[in-house]
Amino acid sequence: MEFNDLIYTEKDGVATITINRPEKYNAFRNQTAEELIKAFNLAGWNPDIGVVVLTGVGDKAFCTGGDQSADSHEGSYGGRGTTGMPVEELHTIIRDIPKPVIARVNGYAIGGGHVLHILCDLTIASDNAIFGQVGPGMGSVDPGFGTAYMARLVGEKKAREIWYLCRRYSAQEAMDMGLVNTVVPFDKLDEEVETWCQEIMAKSPTALAIAKRSFNADTEHIRGLGVLGFQSVKAYYETEESKEGVNAFREKRKPDFRKYQPR
Repeated sequence: MEFNDLIYTEKDGVATITINRPEKYNAFRNQTAEELIKAFNLAGWNPDIGVVVLTGVGDKAFCTGGDQSADSHEGSYGGRGTTGMPVEELHTIIRDIPKPVIARVNGYAIGGGHVLHILCDLTIASDNAIFGQVGPGMGSVDPGFGTAYMARLVGEKKAREIWYLCRRYSAQEAMDMGLVNTVVPFDKLDEEVETWCQEIMAKSPTALAIAKRSFNADTEHIRGLGVLGFQSVKAYYETEESKEGVNAFREKRKPDFRKYQPR
């Protein structure tokens, strides 16, 4: 299978899915999301694959979310899914494949990219990684796993801080709050990921699949909340308030959201 926005490799039972858009800090557009879904399906149901690694090309970014430079809001929202781009489907496939998914975070994990690493079973980060949400600062939000599931990981207070203030956090801070499993120097990142992959490969694949299903069962209700929430987000993205965030970003100015406050 050929990919344009991704690099897909398989080696020693490990499938590596690499977002290959370095000029956009590995931000995803509609095509990227569609290709990610295909890649996860390809790896997830291949009996020769035991672990899937998700990462971004280069040393700058893991993924910085939706490509704001595209012609429409949050990237190319012209395809399928509640908001056009198949974000819900991408979130679902990461959880649904019966293989552990490791996020190899090699730089910025921001916005929708931050949500992707959260959805992975494990996160291994380099010490130059930066984490954070930008939604309310850009006229956007993730009303499903990106909010409710994050709260399961870091607690309600911290999750609200992350979303309400849109601050950025170092790899060590992310590990301290439970978002990351381990942090290593950048030049040791591949070695560490390989070690974790090989440890997983030595375990029973059926037991791992059952464990993943069991973990997911406890938070599966969030999927329904997300479907409902994204339907609301679709309507929100069509408002001038939401468009103000993207317009300000492109015009390199601070957004003025307060003028849209209902009165």
